[in-house]
Amino acid sequence: MAGQKKLVLITGRAYPELAEQVAAELGAELVPTDARTFANGELYARFDESVRGSDAFVIQSHTDPINEWLMEHLIMVDALKRASAKRITVVAPFYPYSRQDKKGRGREPISARLVADLFKTAGADRIMSVDLHSPQIQGFFDGPLDHLFAMPVLIQHFEKHLNRDDLTVVSPDMGRVRVADVWSDRLGAPLAIIHKRRDPSVANQASVHGIVGDVKDRWCLMVDDMIDTGGTITKAAEALKAAGARGVTIAATHAIFSGKATEYLSQDFIDQVVVTDTLPVSAEKRFEKLTVLPIAPLLAKAIHEVFEDGSVTSMFEGAA
Repeated sequence: MAGQKKLVLITGRAYPELAEQVAAELGAELVPTDARTFANGELYARFDESVRGSDAFVIQSHTDPINEWLMEHLIMVDALKRASAKRITVVAPFYPYSRQDKKGRGREPISARLVADLFKTAGADRIMSVDLHSPQIQGFFDGPLDHLFAMPVLIQHFEKHLNRDDLTVVSPDMGRVRVADVWSDRLGAPLAIIHKRRDPSVANQASVHGIVGDVKDRWCLMVDDMIDTGGTITKAAEALKAAGARGVTIAATHAIFSGKATEYLSQDFIDQVVVTDTLPVSAEKRFEKLTVLPIAPLLAKAIHEVFEDGSVTSMFEGAA
């Protein structure tokens, strides 16, 4: 039919399984793509069918090696622009370089802003991401940025598997208090806050200096946006148990799981770890206490709303 919009779904090579799940939720097909890496490390991408005039969504999860997959994402956006796609939406469930969102010390980059500029220059009209490390990243991109929340997915799980009578929601640091406060309201549970201190010159390390709130004889649900090496959140869980917590469940959106994360998170003072699959969680990264929830239905619903010019915000009323 003349003038009818065409939905195009494209995936990079970082995590095609997630894109396939999103396509299945939408009842759509992924566009066949010739993506390859040349001998010298340069990347190439070409679509095997016309995308002219389409509403294109290019999905890439920025897992290790993050720089390679970021570059592939940019190249695919550029290819869409040059192939006359009408609108290009970058779907980055885990926003790359999101922790570099401000200058903590002199002579540091703000790499999260640089990534937004790169996507804009490549030809992106819109960005879609889940649980940004900092809400201010929304302002880095010169265009619409759909900030999706995994909280409804996670809370639906916990409403079935946690007893609210002795539940306390815990913020692992001062930076997550606002998010933990929303969780506290949604679950009708009191809030506790862990005070920790970081050395800005040493990455992935922090020390716990105290706990604000009552956790003794209570089941603690600690909520965070990501788990990288697991060292910091493991120390927080240990501090909660030392303060008399009956149990500790960790909830996070992005399971980066670098280095010894699996080993840390398997320790006795952590009872459960629940994450979503915004990033691939390979078999060697999985362990007995881990539950991985699917994020594809959330992404598919958001893509559908954008394609139909509906409201993405309405999906998350009261979520933040």
